Order: sequence, then C-alpha cells, then structure tokens
Amino acid sequence: MCAIAGMFDLYQQSDIDAALLQRMTDIQRHRGPDQGGMHREPGIGLGHRRLSIIDVASGQQPVFNEDNTVAVVYNGEIYNFAALMRELQQFGHLFRTRCDTEVIVHAWEQWGPRCVEHFRGMFAFALWDRRQRSLFLARDRLGIKPLHYAVLDNGQLIFASEIKALLAHGQLRRDLDPLAIEDYFAYGYIAEPRTVFRQIRKLEPGHTLLARHGSAPGASRRYWDVPFQRHAIISQEHAADELLARLREAVRIRLVAEVPLGAFLSGGVDSSAVVALMAQTSDAPVNTCSISFDDAAFDESRYAAMVAERYQTNHHSQRVAQHDTDLIDHLATLYDEPFADSSALPTYRVCQLARQRVTVALSGDGGDENLAGYRRYRWHLHEERWRALLPLRLRQPLFGTLGRLYPKADWAPRPLRAKSTLQALARDSVAAYFHGISIMKDEMRAQLFSPALRRDLGAYHAVDVLRRHAGNCPADDPLSLVQYLDLKTYLPGDILTKVDRASMAHGLEVRVPLLDHPLVEWISGLPPELKLRGGIGKYLFKQALAPHLPEELLHRQKMGFSVPLADWLRGPLRARLQRSLASPVLAASEMFNMGYVHQLMQQHQSGLRDHSAPLWSLLMFESFLRQMQQTPGHHIEQQAA
Repeated sequence: MCAIAGMFDLYQQSDIDAALLQRMTDIQRHRGPDQGGMHREPGIGLGHRRLSIIDVASGQQPVFNEDNTVAVVYNGEIYNFAALMRELQQFGHLFRTRCDTEVIVHAWEQWGPRCVEHFRGMFAFALWDRRQRSLFLARDRLGIKPLHYAVLDNGQLIFASEIKALLAHGQLRRDLDPLAIEDYFAYGYIAEPRTVFRQIRKLEPGHTLLARHGSAPGASRRYWDVPFQRHAIISQEHAADELLARLREAVRIRLVAEVPLGAFLSGGVDSSAVVALMAQTSDAPVNTCSISFDDAAFDESRYAAMVAERYQTNHHSQRVAQHDTDLIDHLATLYDEPFADSSALPTYRVCQLARQRVTVALSGDGGDENLAGYRRYRWHLHEERWRALLPLRLRQPLFGTLGRLYPKADWAPRPLRAKSTLQALARDSVAAYFHGISIMKDEMRAQLFSPALRRDLGAYHAVDVLRRHAGNCPADDPLSLVQYLDLKTYLPGDILTKVDRASMAHGLEVRVPLLDHPLVEWISGLPPELKLRGGIGKYLFKQALAPHLPEELLHRQKMGFSVPLADWLRGPLRARLQRSLASPVLAASEMFNMGYVHQLMQQHQSGLRDHSAPLWSLLMFESFLRQMQQTPGHHIEQQAA
C-alpha cells in the first residue's frame, strides 16, 4: 500500500519546510518501502511513500494532470480505474500511465468534489488544485484506509496516513483529549473522528474535507452512507445466488496485481468463502496463511486446513505460543494511540507470515457486520423483544433495581449471569447495546477515573458516539440499527484499524472483498430475517456457501480471531501486567484511581472476576503513555480542564 503526508498553509504562501516534510513522510516508510516522492510549492507540500502493486514501472507519486496544476498523493486501490480511464478519455483527458492514481486527478478535473462518488475501492488521498488554491482530502466509504489531519495554531493544515507522522511537526499540541479517553475505556478503541490527541482528527469514512486558501476549513462532508433500502426478493434461493455472484465479482476485481497475491485463511466462514471463490477464479493455486494457538478453545487451524485441502492451496500456518507477548510495546508504536483489541497480536503475526510469500492478501473482514454474524446481535434482538413488552418508564426502575441487586457471577454458567441482561433491560435500545459491547461498564469507568478526569469529562458519555450515528440510521428495525452502528464505529475504529496497521508494518496490502461498497449496499437491503434467523447469523450467506464449504465449518459455533487473554494475564503475562499497573507513568498521569486499578488486578488474579479486557486496556494505555514520554519531542501535556 502507501503512505501520504503533507502541509497546507491556509493563510500564507510561505515555503514548506522540506526537511520536516521529508521526516513526516519517511516516518511512514513501512507503509511504502519501495519508493518515495515529494512535491513543494509556496504554501503546499505533498509527500508519499509507495508500495508498488499496479503499474510498478510508472506509478510514482505525486501524480499530476496534463498541465501540472493538479497533484495527488494517494493510499489505496481503485478497482474500477480501467473503466474510469476509458470514460475520462472520452471527455478528452490524456493519461501518461496505467496507474489507478492518475484517474483521481482527471476525475477531479471532470467532476470536482463529487469525483469520489465514481470510485470503487479503498482509498485515502490528498489532492492539490493550484488554480483553486485548494486542498481536497477524501477517505473511502467504509474506512478501510486511514487519514488523519490537524489544523495548527500557525495556520497550517497537516495530514498523514498515521498519527506518528503528524507528531513529527513541532507546532502540533500534544495534549490528550479526555473525551477520547472515555471512549477508549468504553470501546477499547477511539472512534472516528476523535483521536487521543485533542488537536488531531480522523477523517470519517465516506467523508471529504475541502480546504481553500484564505479561510479555515469547514466541516467535512459525507458523500456516502449505508442505505438499508429494502429491495424486492424473488426467492431465498435467488437471493443466495445473487449474493454469491456479487461476492464472486468483488473477489475477481481484487485479483489484479503485478506482485504475488494470496489470502488470509482463519478457518471462519468469511475468509473461507473468499478463498473458495479465489480458487474458483484463479488458474494457479491460491497462497493462504493462517495462525494457530496452543489453546484448543481458540484454535481454528483445523478448519483452515480443511478449506486449504479442499481447494489445494499453498497453505502456510504458524503457531502462536502463550509466551508470544513480546509485541506489546511494539503494538503501542504501531497504533499511535491506545488500542485494546488483543487480537492485534495474532493479526500482526499472520501479516508477518503472509508477507514472506505475497505482497497482497485478501481478507474476510466485514462479513460479521454486513451479514449479522456476531453473537451479540442475537442477544440484542432477544432483549429487544423483552423491552417491547414494557415502556421505558416502567422498565427503568424495575430492571434497574434488579440489576443492582443481582450478584455479578463471571464464574457461573451463562444463564445464571443475568446481571448484565437485567441492566440492559432497564435501558433504551442504543444504551442497552452500548452496555453490552462496553469493555468497561459505566460503574467501572466511574471508579477507574480520577476526580480530575471525571471533571474534565463533564456531561460527556461514551454512548454519545452511538447516539450520534443512531440519529442518522436509515433503517427502522432493531437488527439493522445495531449493524449500522457497528459499520460506523467498530468496523473502522477497531477491525480495519487493526488490520491496516498490522499489515502496513510489514509492507503488506490487504484487500477486503466483503466491503466492496456495491455489495454492502445490496446486502443492507436484504430482509433482516435472511441475515439472522432462528439464532443463526449469516443465514443466507451460509445457504449460498453450502456447495462450496464443508458443512462442519459452516455450522460450527463462531470462535472469532482472539487469544486466551484471561489465562495469559494470570500466567505468562502476570509479571508484565503487575509492572505496567505499578508504573510511575500511569500514576503520574493523574487520570486514574490507582487503588481501583490494583483491585481489578487482584480480583482477576484470584479468579474471582474476569477483568481481562479492562486490564489489557490499562496495560496498552500504560505502554502508550510510556512510549510517548520516551520519544524525543513527543512529550504528552496534561489535558486541560
């Protein structure tokens, strides 16, 4: 893939610091190890690092239009670039390369800011138009590729693929955003548009930002949304056939590359489907990679091997042992802000393994959000049926009281662990879903945060992230609502961020057929009962795949790509956890009630509670704080009240 960086002077036209631009660009060299490029003129500087995939010989960036008045730096792949090139040539545009990047500058000339509506793919780009004295930033519809920006006090707008590049700029303020900290300890990641740094923002998926010389940039503009518009279904069989045909096309257009190509094969339904369709499309055996675990409860390698054998792939597997925890501090460096998804560990390893053999890998990400594969959707709909029986004004006091009185029993069988369900029944739908997905519940965060941090938060609550999106949701059924919320938050903030940083750390491009936006639009219009039926998620998808995948794989219980975190924190990671939670940097931040931190650890180590998710989030936050303090010029200031 690639990395982009740049600076735009909003009010002056002074010379851009070449050394600083080079530093911002080269910090991201891992994303584009093959080539580097730069363009500077008064008031604007564009930097690029390239991972060569298509038109290896002549796709260097920045790329310009015919008269060099429009320039672009770009990270991604536009899969319909050949068709767009032919269309733009009919309008009189001349092309110098066979690279998808050049399509962007001519599409801008032809359609202006609406050019993004013509692109099918994953992308984040910055485009400079000298005639208009404007900088145009854009991010793909689902947020597969990242883009961060900040408006500095000196009047510059700076941008980059990764936060670490922005931190190289000496004028950037590094004070932390208390609202982002609340979000992090609720979700385990920081949802768009926030970052952990108050001055840095993420451009949201499906949004663009236009900045013109002489004025401050306005608000970003949304150019796409998941429609959830019901379409007519002739029959279930017809819908299954069309779903498979659409996915087959999404896979096919992602097989274009001038470098070795393969796929991740976890043993789950989604990655197995992608591999099956790749094998049916490709003349050569597909290169596949998977990770296995010592703990059988988390190991899906047997199912991956079944698919690999069925389709005769060139399969490579690597075992992740319980002592494979050396990546903790490295992960803090990769993600640039606190990130608490522990599956980042095996994701890093599978990307490392894949890069030994290929430069491009297809993944199955996005299937759970699109096709209702998460178990939490089933639980949410079950609770919704109960919530529908009583109005909120009656449920709130009744179930709220029961939820407070019912003991927390992490050790008990699931039917006896009713405390969380009772608490969810006392809430409205959005608050209940938030309660169910939070890695630290409201009462835990209230005890964890110091009085100073709670004061800085004011009336803000992490559920506000979901409420903002719920207000824009075009669907009116409870399943589509929570799918929409995940497509807007968990998918880009956690899943896609995890894969992007882990893959780019190795110079590996990952393509995501299940997030092909025409496919996402079509799936969103399916009746909810074709996605989740009788407690079976991905119902229609599994029906469509029945001739292509083993029945045992299709109908087994979902595992997820996770690690035995609770046991790790009581075993091989115990000493590391104790050191991290006793770290002076955590106490010195003055954000936490350290007594409660140690209480969480003691309860977990005794086996009384499973606090693995909260403890891991604290461990990763401490690693982030420590690394930022140790990095020259990256001192973190105390958040202001």
